Amino acid sequence: MSPEDRAKLGSLGRALRHRNYRLFFIGQGTSLIGTWLTRVAMSWLVYRLTGSTVLLGLVAFAGQLPTFLLAPLGGVLVDRWNRHRVLVVTQVLAMLQSGLLAFFALTHTVTIWHVLVLASVQGLINAFDTPARQSFVVEMIESRDDLPNAIALNSSMVNGARLIGPSVAGVLIAAVGEGWCFAIDAISYAAVIASLVAMRLRPTAPRAGERKHLFVELREGFRYAASYGPIRDILILLAVVSLTGMPYTVLMPVFASQVLHGGAHTLGFLMAASGIGALVGALWLAARTTVLGLGRVIVLSALLFGAGLVAFALSHWLALSLALMVIVGAGMMVQMAASNTVLQTVTDEDKRGRVMSLYTMAFFGMAPFGSLLAGWLGARIGAAATVAGGGVVTVVAGFLFARRLPALRAAARPVYQRLGILPEIATGLSLSTDVTSAPEP
Repeated sequence: MSPEDRAKLGSLGRALRHRNYRLFFIGQGTSLIGTWLTRVAMSWLVYRLTGSTVLLGLVAFAGQLPTFLLAPLGGVLVDRWNRHRVLVVTQVLAMLQSGLLAFFALTHTVTIWHVLVLASVQGLINAFDTPARQSFVVEMIESRDDLPNAIALNSSMVNGARLIGPSVAGVLIAAVGEGWCFAIDAISYAAVIASLVAMRLRPTAPRAGERKHLFVELREGFRYAASYGPIRDILILLAVVSLTGMPYTVLMPVFASQVLHGGAHTLGFLMAASGIGALVGALWLAARTTVLGLGRVIVLSALLFGAGLVAFALSHWLALSLALMVIVGAGMMVQMAASNTVLQTVTDEDKRGRVMSLYTMAFFGMAPFGSLLAGWLGARIGAAATVAGGGVVTVVAGFLFARRLPALRAAARPVYQRLGILPEIATGLSLSTDVTSAPEP
């Protein structure tokens, strides 16, 4: 192994040197496995109770719609409130929500209405939890240089749980039923709550200036994001990709059974391949030591994601489809995490919650609409044409973003100079050696 490779390997976990982030990583990692237990168990429970694929989609929609509608409001409040306290409250509420699911399931009184209401409650909690969690990363990391690594490690943690949780859920559902999956999830929230309580945080200064009306600050957040090119264009690209590219997961059962002529195990292999690709992509980002060059990374990962979807839609060979799913997963994760890193870097601190709420809307909030669109198109033009079409739109969006990249670099230059990132070009951390050139966002 070369010295450069050893240095990259050593840099993978550098954000874990920060005590608060290390506590969060351990607690959140434990809780996320429980979250995946609930996701799988809830889907299985709905299908067992109703036998309806329509209700499966409706439950997913009910769980995501409140996040889309209320995330901007949550972002305003996250900018006003102490983010650490917000996270403690949201995690306690999420624990109670999973506990109620466990109670109804274990007492055999659960109905589809219980599931719909509690899924909506979780979506409501996420509208505040997600922007608070995304914004809080900066407060846990004492050195901004380690922020990209922390965001990439978060993605690695999510995808590690995504690989472990569903397989454990399958065993538990077969052995003891869905109720115990919900119960274990409720208990797992204790880990992240304990990690939050154990943190030692510097006192945060109250936001300067007179507090304005809630909707005035909401409008300011939208205006700020819309007027600043790097934030606006990244959010637009994320929204398009989430609407047209991400819904491929909804149609995976069709590919597993009708295109590849397999069964449930084939679906599991396809989803695992996508998860492996996402994990590898996140680890690759974690090994990077600078935010410079992430503009090009966003473009290339969007193009890779879209092209992978088109090729997957045309494949009828399982081995090739699995390889393409690895590419799709990697492209999707790198594009999402790199976009998150740039947004966190260039956003003013007093507007961070509002911008990350727009990120939540763009990436997570568009997913339910994309899922409904994919289901409707899949029934009319077929799963392959739907996924291929989404891939083509993703590629086109990536090319349009690439055309805007020079202007975005110029717009980001003053922020990078103020943060002290721009001088890194002169130390060889960028492919460019011209210190007068604008950095890539």
